[in-house]
Amino acid sequence: MRRVVFNQKGGVGKSTITCNLAAISAHQGLRTLVVDLDPQGNSTHYLLGDAADDADDTLAGLFEQTLNFKFNPKKTAEFVRPTPFANLSILPSHPNLEELQGKLESRYKIFKLRDALDELADDFDAVFIDTPPALNFYTRSALIATRLCLIPFDCDDFSRRALYALLENVQEIRADHNRDLEVEGIVVNQFQPRATLPQKLVQELIEEGLPIFKTYLSSSIKIRESHEQAKPMIHLDPKHKLAQEFTALHDELRR
Repeated sequence: MRRVVFNQKGGVGKSTITCNLAAISAHQGLRTLVVDLDPQGNSTHYLLGDAADDADDTLAGLFEQTLNFKFNPKKTAEFVRPTPFANLSILPSHPNLEELQGKLESRYKIFKLRDALDELADDFDAVFIDTPPALNFYTRSALIATRLCLIPFDCDDFSRRALYALLENVQEIRADHNRDLEVEGIVVNQFQPRATLPQKLVQELIEEGLPIFKTYLSSSIKIRESHEQAKPMIHLDPKHKLAQEFTALHDELRR
């Protein structure tokens, strides 16, 4: 199953949610792939640590070869890199994705990611795609390549206002390019149960009929330690409250 984690607003936890759900998926025995489409490469560094800087074959190379005809192009599997965690692999990001974007868009390579992931269909049970904080070529490619979309929501009024435009953009991609695309749910992130505003905002979204996951992700300083050590929560501290919340969220996805 392929899922894209998408929000046009930055700082809502896309990479953190992507990598932690993927790590739990792999920990539970599923062959799992993370696709890091953000040129900043946060997911790549989260899962590879310092080794991320040594990555040779990256998504930039995969996309670049679609611009130059070759008789024997590399297969998608050659760009996949194992992580230190069992059953978990990554198609790593690279800063060159930024400069490639205009060329890919002008040559209408919008379906190439879908084709690449189709090549890997028999190799992985679960695919999680991290996206840039913008509705650009890479985000559209991801929404075309998947059926399910997860939307992080970080409980402030700016996020709420952006949410409606985001849902409209997903529906536009669905109408124009991918009839199977659907919003699987909205992930409430950095939730503070004792604060009035987060409770009010989430309750209003529920009353509007939006698909809010039952599991909310807490705000915790522990996630910074997780980032620094390049260890998703299930490996850093599986008994921590936030690790348990990620596991519960993953269980919701599997249901």
